Amino acid sequence: MAGLGEWLAVDPRATRPLFDQLRTQIIDAVRDGRLPPGTRLPTVRELAGQIGLAVNTVVRAYRELENAGVLETRGRFGTFVSRVDPADTAMATAAQSFVDTARGLGVEKSEALRYVESAFD
Repeated sequence: MAGLGEWLAVDPRATRPLFDQLRTQIIDAVRDGRLPPGTRLPTVRELAGQIGLAVNTVVRAYRELENAGVLETRGRFGTFVSRVDPADTAMATAAQSFVDTARGLGVEKSEALRYVESAFD
């Protein structure tokens, strides 16, 4: 079981809600490999106790992560990191749509990439 309580830290004085702080820290840990696919997470009560949060706060973070496809609940077996990163699927779909639009407008690859770069700026 992941020792999330060892590195998760929420700041009750921060302007961001606690559930959102928890949610984004779990997403970051999935993306950087601290929580690899298939990792079983602590129960809601265990994690709430480890980091000093209300159970409902952890429930909301887990629920939102499950709705986003980052986590999956397997009944009484627990909550796990999904085997597929939903960002991969979403980004691949968005990229294909962008390429289809660019091609439809006759925009070349180099010019299309400039649009992407300027959107990040």
